[in-house]
This record gives sequence, C-alpha cells and structure tokens, in this order.
Amino acid sequence: MQDLLDDLTSGDDERAENSIPAIVELGAAAIPPLLELTRAQSADSRWWAVRALAASPHTLATQLIPLLEDPAPDVRAAAALALCHHPDEAAIPALIKTLADEDSIAAGLAANALIKIGKPAAPSLIEVATQAPTGIRTRCVALRALGEIRDHRAIPILMKSMSEESAVLQYWAQIGLERLGLDMVYIKP
Repeated sequence: MQDLLDDLTSGDDERAENSIPAIVELGAAAIPPLLELTRAQSADSRWWAVRALAASPHTLATQLIPLLEDPAPDVRAAAALALCHHPDEAAIPALIKTLADEDSIAAGLAANALIKIGKPAAPSLIEVATQAPTGIRTRCVALRALGEIRDHRAIPILMKSMSEESAVLQYWAQIGLERLGLDMVYIKP
C-alpha cells in the first residue's frame, strides 16, 4: 500500500492517476490510509487522497463531508465532486453551506452533489434561494440546482425569482420553470 501512496503523492499527475485503480482494488483496506492522507500538510497530497476516495465504492459520504472545510479550495472542490459519486442525504447541510464557498468551483460542485441527492435536497435549496444572505451567486447556484432536481415545491420561489432585478436570477428561474414543464412567456411587471 505504501508504494501506491508514494505514487499517489509523487507530484507526477500521470503516475498518481495510474495508481488509483490499484488502490481501489485493495477495497476497504485502502480507506483508512487515504483518510490519513487527507490530513497531510501538502494540499496536493490531500487532493489526491480525495480523488482516490472518490473512485472507491467503499468510501462513505460521511468520510468526505469534513473535507468540504479543507483550507485549500481545490481540496474542497474535490470533496464536493467526490460527493457527486457518493451522494447521501447526510451531506445536505454541509453541501448547502458550501454553496456559499468563496471558490465558485467548489460552490458549483456542491450544487451538483445536491442535484445527485435529488428531491431530499430541495427544501434546503428552496430556503437558500429564498433567504441567501451571502448574495446573488449563492441564490443562482441554488436556483440552478432546483431546476435540475425538478421538484414542484420549488415553483413558488422560481416564480418569485422571475421578478428579481438580477437577470441571472431571472435566467435560472426561467430555466427551472421550463424544466418543470412550465415554460411560458413571462412578462416582468
């Protein structure tokens, strides 16, 4: 296992990527050393550990959730992407918090993970779209996710967002309504 971890953290992206199938073949035994690697000082090592965890069917979402708070934006983004491969309702609160991440890639990937979770994430997304104190970007990401999930509970906030001053909010609201089969001409009052 140590040789594989050395390959994973070698600094050579091709060598690291090539080590992942062998790490995954080790099964559940590979998870503890990978989790230990997520606490490494090097952000690159932490990123590769998350990348390997994402590839393993033995990884639990609960093991990935704390990584959404890593100090490195790339690692947070990798953790959100990993949760796309391991969707779990337990991750909803942490993913909702990540929607407001200063890194737009991490925020967008958190929305993608919420989309993978599906309808159970809709109430939290509706709350964000309604009340997001962190700004328009967070509300837009929430509206996009709601449109992808296609939950009818989102219709009121999507309709309300059509009358917003922000063209971006209007855009995502319109896309969401179209995905729900409510595509009609909207006239701003």
